[in-house]
Amino acid sequence: MTSCEKEDHDCELLCPDKKKSHSPTPSCVSMKSDRSNDLPINFKGGDSTGHSEKKKRSHSPIPSCVSMKSDGSHDLPINSFTGQYQLINKANLQKKFQCLIDGITQQGDTRLLQEIYTELYITEGGRGKANDEHEVRQIERASWRKAAQGRPIKCSDIFKPLSGQDKPIRTVLTKGVAGIGKTVSVQKFILDWAEGTANQDVHFIFPLPFRELNLMKEKKLSLVDLIQHFLPEMKDPRVFTSSEHRVMFIFDGLDECRLPLHFHSNPMCCDVTEPASVDVLLTNLIKGNLLPSALLWITTRPAAANQIPSDCVDQVTEIRGFNDPQKDEYFRKRISDENLASRTIAHLKSSRSLYIMCHIPVFCWISATVVENKSKASESVEMPRTLTQMYTHFLIIQIGITNVKYTERKETDEETIFKLGKLAFRQVEKGNLIFYEGELRECGIDVTEASVYSGVCTQIFREESGLYQGKVFSFVHLSIQEFLSALHVFLCLRNRQRNMSDQQQTSQLSALFRAATLHDLHKTAVELALQRKNGHLDLFLRFLLGLSLETNQNLLKLLLPLSSSQSDSSEQTVQYVKQKIRDQSSSDRRINLFYCLNELNHHAVVEVIDRSSGTLYVDMLLPGEWKTKRFEYEMSEEQLAEFDLQKYIKTPEKDQTELLSPDDVLQKLLPVTTTSTSAGLVNSNLTAKSCSYLTSALTSHSSSLKLLNLSYNELLDSGVELLCPALCHQYCKLEKLQLVNCIMTEKSCSSLASALTSHSSSLRLLELSNNELLDSGVELLCSALCHRNCKVEVLQLEKCNLTEKSCSYLASALIADSSSLRMLHLSSNKLLDSGVELLCSALCYQNCKLEELCLSYCDLTEKSCSYLASALTAHSSSLKLLNLNLNELLDSGVELLCPALCHQNCKLEELQLWYGNLTDKSCSYLASALTSDSSSLRRLDLRFNNLISESAVEQLSALVEDPHCKLEKLE
Repeated sequence: MTSCEKEDHDCELLCPDKKKSHSPTPSCVSMKSDRSNDLPINFKGGDSTGHSEKKKRSHSPIPSCVSMKSDGSHDLPINSFTGQYQLINKANLQKKFQCLIDGITQQGDTRLLQEIYTELYITEGGRGKANDEHEVRQIERASWRKAAQGRPIKCSDIFKPLSGQDKPIRTVLTKGVAGIGKTVSVQKFILDWAEGTANQDVHFIFPLPFRELNLMKEKKLSLVDLIQHFLPEMKDPRVFTSSEHRVMFIFDGLDECRLPLHFHSNPMCCDVTEPASVDVLLTNLIKGNLLPSALLWITTRPAAANQIPSDCVDQVTEIRGFNDPQKDEYFRKRISDENLASRTIAHLKSSRSLYIMCHIPVFCWISATVVENKSKASESVEMPRTLTQMYTHFLIIQIGITNVKYTERKETDEETIFKLGKLAFRQVEKGNLIFYEGELRECGIDVTEASVYSGVCTQIFREESGLYQGKVFSFVHLSIQEFLSALHVFLCLRNRQRNMSDQQQTSQLSALFRAATLHDLHKTAVELALQRKNGHLDLFLRFLLGLSLETNQNLLKLLLPLSSSQSDSSEQTVQYVKQKIRDQSSSDRRINLFYCLNELNHHAVVEVIDRSSGTLYVDMLLPGEWKTKRFEYEMSEEQLAEFDLQKYIKTPEKDQTELLSPDDVLQKLLPVTTTSTSAGLVNSNLTAKSCSYLTSALTSHSSSLKLLNLSYNELLDSGVELLCPALCHQYCKLEKLQLVNCIMTEKSCSSLASALTSHSSSLRLLELSNNELLDSGVELLCSALCHRNCKVEVLQLEKCNLTEKSCSYLASALIADSSSLRMLHLSSNKLLDSGVELLCSALCYQNCKLEELCLSYCDLTEKSCSYLASALTAHSSSLKLLNLNLNELLDSGVELLCPALCHQNCKLEELQLWYGNLTDKSCSYLASALTSDSSSLRRLDLRFNNLISESAVEQLSALVEDPHCKLEKLE
């Protein structure tokens, strides 16, 4: 493989809309990747805001811009010594980093790179704890989070302090998952400096990748010797020791480091000429004992970030992948057929597990490669729907390219894949993404022919010469390594002729190789994955289960001789995974198992039946979020016994949908909703669409639904409008409707009022709390409450932005001849004393049947206690529960209230006075009232008040034991 071939191939990956250059001189940015294999990325002059750098790069071996000007920095004088060595340093770095180097390509099918870009965001508020979760899980979490705090910065500006910070920045730590663009960012930074366009206040840059420092692990040398080993042109030690020189070290790939980095136990080293181990040199350089004025940039995957002590890091940055518009842009550039590009984007958006992965630029490239190759084979392209399908197609494509290029290979495809799979498995287990020659030999790969392997799987496995020395091997991306690991384990089971004794003896996952059947293998893999709380086997498990599908095995038969599949194993595994979902308390564990169902071509929906309570729970994975939601149904014992989820929710193959939305699940479960007596659909991400489905269920001749809780769903007024016609239907038996926090306004009150006045309306409880109904909405509702057909007994209007006006409307409703209202909850509204006065006037009427009144946090004072006392002593008073929590009533208010408590007309049984700013005096007033023979109070709640004296509290407590007192509970 020639270097030109490599350069051309990367140009294709990273700038898909450009034609191949015929210039013999490479004209693209160097992207020798770290073990993250950061491609394809898109820098625009290093500016994450999207402004393209118009200036063309020079391809002279000596940089053409050496005036030492940086954007925004002052001119620095250059003496002849500094200038000479700086020119050499810049020229060599420009030569190393000006071209992309990755894999090989087919001749004549390359495209020139002009712009490559990735986003770099400042991470506010420090580093936080290291995240050792599986990186695919991190990507999946990030996919539904709102944009994180922090501002985008130019790649060239990472050493500039944040606004308001005066402390100079010495060390920057940049985090990012595998394949997201860390190494590309490093190379862009170096190239901008070498070409004189940025950071010209830095005199020398020394890039020292950890993967190459690993090869120096056993050596003892000084820092000067170490730098000269990698950059022999830096012959004069004054380059490092002169106080006039500002030097920068770039350590790329901390997660690849195999040095111990003993920051606390390593000896101090302050002399750049003093020999020491590489580990000692690095820890002292990072701590600032060596070259304290030097700048340091360290890149890492998130899990390794905490290897550097936090006090050694001045600024943390994070590289995030493509956002949604950038994904679309990439595919439209990469796929020349506009129609195919649009179909690809639409398909990926419909398959959330695939679209989420497109945050990683290299996965976009994999997807585009698969789609383009499939389109060449057939005009009607059937898109892969799962990760396993995508990676299986990708493997077949790469092997197909190989068979054209290497017609005289000694090994079969099966042998090549098996050896690469063995290497992948062993290194996944160890957590390694880069490998050295010895690790290849252990897997039967002849190092002298490793280039053939990198050629065989040109975009799967690669051999790289280091920047300075040695050879390093890696897979293009972590996900490809895990796919091959899973394929290796699968092949070991299916092709028993191979001797797996060495694997069984050395592997911590040896139980995988002892499985007798495919189902046993699946069970073992599930158990092992669940034991890893950080999810490090999550993607491996998804691939392993996905490979059991007959459709994927049929694809693999194009490459590998597979024995006949065990047709029942997939369905057995589906049931096993469902049971594990039911058993898991950890949401993360459950969520990955839901994704496993998806790989097994089943919808991520699981039923949980609790026969003791007569409850059916239906759990589902949300398409766009790292979350699950639950529906809850109450039904008869006979219905539970007969319930079969498969009757309602078929496999995705039949439904043509990957992950069902909660609206979709509800639609499919309408027969269940119809025949249940209660449906709890709280906080389930339902939309107005679901209201039309529910209307169908409620108006069915067989409808049994009496309670429907739709709280905490964004139904909007449009959803309520769709639902209300069902409430006045002759077949609707609904008695309780809960719509808390459904983003409703007074418009919904109009729809509901119309339904409540219907002759066939059965509704007795209506909960509308936490919606912006306003007084105008309550006015509309109250017109219905006065109607003879309205049967509503419980009305909950907490936190609806009401004022005393609403109290006037409600008072009129309460005294209406036909009023049925028995419970009224008005907490968390600014009703004031004037509002309570209006309500109390109604409580004295004989038509008023109100038994429960909640006025918590309504801005009341002791005045309200006076109005309430009058109402409680009225002959027609029926109030049994009064909630006055979170109001500034004071002792004076309780003093006004207490005479009513011992009045013969007062029927109050429960009084709640939390946070009333009461003292011991109130205890005395209450004790006196409760000892009266005519007191009916049974429960008294005085929590969170200023009750200091034990004797005052004991005085009340004694009443609970007093046989002559009705008080039963005191809190």
